[in-house]
Parts: sequence; C-alpha cells; structure tokens
Amino acid sequence: MHTDGRGLTGVEHVPTAGSSPAEASGIGLLGERSLHAGLKQYLVQPGDQLEVGLDRFVIDIVRGELLIEIQTRHLYSQRPKLRRLLQEHQVRVVHPLPKDRWIVREDRDGRRISRRKSPKHAGMPDVFGELVRVADLVAHPNLTLEVLLIDEEQVWRDDGMGSWRRQKWSLADRRLLGVQESAVFEVAADYAALLPQLPATFTNAELAKMPGWRPRLAGQATYALRAMGMLEVEGKQGRSNLFRRIGGE
Repeated sequence: MHTDGRGLTGVEHVPTAGSSPAEASGIGLLGERSLHAGLKQYLVQPGDQLEVGLDRFVIDIVRGELLIEIQTRHLYSQRPKLRRLLQEHQVRVVHPLPKDRWIVREDRDGRRISRRKSPKHAGMPDVFGELVRVADLVAHPNLTLEVLLIDEEQVWRDDGMGSWRRQKWSLADRRLLGVQESAVFEVAADYAALLPQLPATFTNAELAKMPGWRPRLAGQATYALRAMGMLEVEGKQGRSNLFRRIGGE
C-alpha cells in the first residue's frame, strides 16, 4: 500500500496533450457531478486522454496502458464494467472518502441558507464499507484501488424530493474542496494492513473497540478480508467468531 499526504487548495482544469479542444476548454466536464469533475481535474496529468471510448465503455482517464475510473459512490455499480475491462487491461479505480465535510443548505431556488461542518469523519478503514460487495474483484491482479481522503461540500436543497434521512432535502451536488491523503491498494495484503494492532485471534467486538472503528465497519472488514483470503475463522468465543490473520502473527 502506498500512501501520500497531498494537499489541494483549489481545483482547475488542466488541458492535456491528449485532450481534444473541447476537453481543453472544459467542455468534456459538462454533465458530470461537480465532485467527479473535480477529481478528474485533480488526477489528470500531461499526456492523459479524457473520456475515451473502449469496449463500448467510456473511460475517465487513459494514461498509457492504464485505465483510470473515478467512482464517487458504490463501487459495486462498476462490477459489469470492471469484469469486462480487467480481462485485458490494467485498471485503477479512484474512490473518495470524506475526511471532512461541510453541509450547505439551499432553498428550492438555490439560494444559500446555511453552511455547517459535519461531525462525521471518514478514515481509510471506511473503504471496507464498499469492499464487501466487490471483495472478489479487488484482489484481481489487473486492478488497483486508490482511495482519497477528501474535503468536500455537500449541497442539500429544500425541494421536498429528497431522502427521508435528510427530511426530504435533496442532495443537489457534491463539491471537491481538497485532498488530504491518498493510498493505493495493489494486493490483498494492502487491505489487511488497515487493521490495527490486535491479538493473534480477535472478534469483531474487539476490533470495533479500536479507535476509528465501530461494530458495522468491523463486520464489513472481517467479511471482506476473509473473502480475500487474508483472515480465517479459527474458532468461537462464545457466540462470536475468532479471526486469525493468514500469514500474519
């Protein structure tokens, strides 16, 4: 696993040698959510090609032989695309997690009402929440996953059409404010390295007590790591599974 603490104070489009005039002027970003477009601008390097058609799919960024796909939500929605592309191509999926988040509330006409900082903070282990449904794919030798811990702004709009969890406020947009840290996961052992220091055998309850962990995340992590062949069940402690790292202590 390679980690990088990178900072970003502003995002602007970077024309590349492989971009068309439309892309160089920013037109290639139209129709995207702001977060997806901002991440593309952050990631792009000179010589990259944007929005390339390949095998009936559109690839966000092509860098030589590497295909880079940005997925801001639900990695499992990429399963059909990844299954096809991984047969013949090296693919990197980039997934952001909100280290710090600000909530902007707007009225139905888009006028700002308020802005506050969310008390929730994601960390690298939170990626296990996405891995439970793609654990069979992330260990593929042609796939790498880059996780970015970002600062983001969520725009909630009071239009009465949103989720009951937001009391009918719609999630109108997500905006990239900065990138605090990145990590690239290449092999299953990289994901196992996210586990904290634990006894030789441990339960989900013991993992959940560690800083930055919670019961649901602990269960997702052990499920995903078992599917990747990095954990095994050695026995029971009461009604709970006892897990042991494979190849570890």
